[in-house]
Amino acid sequence: MPSSDIADDPSRQPVIIAALRTPICRANGQLKHLRAPELLAPVLRALVDATGANPAQVDDVIIGNAVGGGGNLARFAALEAGLPVTVPGVTVDRQCGSGLDAIALAARLVAGRGDPLFLAGGVESISTAPARAHRNADGSLDFYARATFVPQGFGDPDMGVAAENVAEEFNITREHQDEFALRSHRRAIDASSAGRFSGEIVPLPSPVPGRWVDADDGPRPSLSSALMVRFPPSFVSGGTVTAGNSCFDADAAAAVVITSLKRARELGAAEGMMVLGCDTKGVDPKLLGIGAAHAAERLLATRQVSAGDVGLWEFNEAFASQTIACLQHLGIDPARANVEGGALALGHGYGASGAVLVTRLLAQARARYKDTGELALGLAMISSAGGMGTAALLQYARL
Repeated sequence: MPSSDIADDPSRQPVIIAALRTPICRANGQLKHLRAPELLAPVLRALVDATGANPAQVDDVIIGNAVGGGGNLARFAALEAGLPVTVPGVTVDRQCGSGLDAIALAARLVAGRGDPLFLAGGVESISTAPARAHRNADGSLDFYARATFVPQGFGDPDMGVAAENVAEEFNITREHQDEFALRSHRRAIDASSAGRFSGEIVPLPSPVPGRWVDADDGPRPSLSSALMVRFPPSFVSGGTVTAGNSCFDADAAAAVVITSLKRARELGAAEGMMVLGCDTKGVDPKLLGIGAAHAAERLLATRQVSAGDVGLWEFNEAFASQTIACLQHLGIDPARANVEGGALALGHGYGASGAVLVTRLLAQARARYKDTGELALGLAMISSAGGMGTAALLQYARL
């Protein structure tokens, strides 16, 4: 990742100058008619339009995806978006971390010199994800619901079981999880009602002719403490992880324009999020949900930044248990994280979610600091299947 001298070399300092996303909608719901490239292409088009960049000068499209059918959907979506055939594409798979890792990869490429311009992010159409199967010796197909992430001896729990493992290991109570999840819904409802999501959302065509999907459909105004306690354990008998304090599967896409500080200025960008560093770290696969905290901890130490100096935190809330455990590990007051709600309310679009975090950070930074010109640190972090976590440290600034 960028070394300490990059800030003095604007041709090597990665900066995000635009970030957009689709509405985040429940799988098999409002966006079930759109395949992954069809979700992503409108976002890519809107980003190029927003920055005034010459489409032919996009150096690459780097996209994360977790459960697609292969075939390099980044290239497919780039062409679907109307980019010239000269623009390549590459698809990244680190499961839930894929979208954030795609942005991290783009940042590292910018830091390698050359003033490139990338479209980077992630997409997931869980509604249209292909069925997958192993081929048996006799040629028959053995279909499976999810991939195997690690060798058998390491333990490879389902995501909900892993969330229970984290809750038990770090003494996260059912009450604490329910309280956290309910707060996420209320924060997202407040933000949506105030129009704070509207500027970052690219509307998509509805299955109903002439109508558009232009808002997230996950936050539940009817959710209450009384309702939360009625949810039974979802994954382990007698456990604490329920449908109420877990995220739901969602269809979504999100992406950013990332380039060098030098080229951003040439494009006329007045402000953006400089990428100060990224890190990915492995942890025990049985406690995979804690991976993000360990990646963030090492990243902050490497950059000599205190967690208390970070003003904006976006963490992918796959489960309340893992989110609470990660924030506790880092010493972060939950009131400071995901202040406009997270995946517990908005939904988890796997490969898209890491890029959604960055989109949310840029939107919040602009709302808070654009008029003041204040430098502000933000951190995005996400845990991934197989026992990994990725984190990115960003700084909002005038360019």
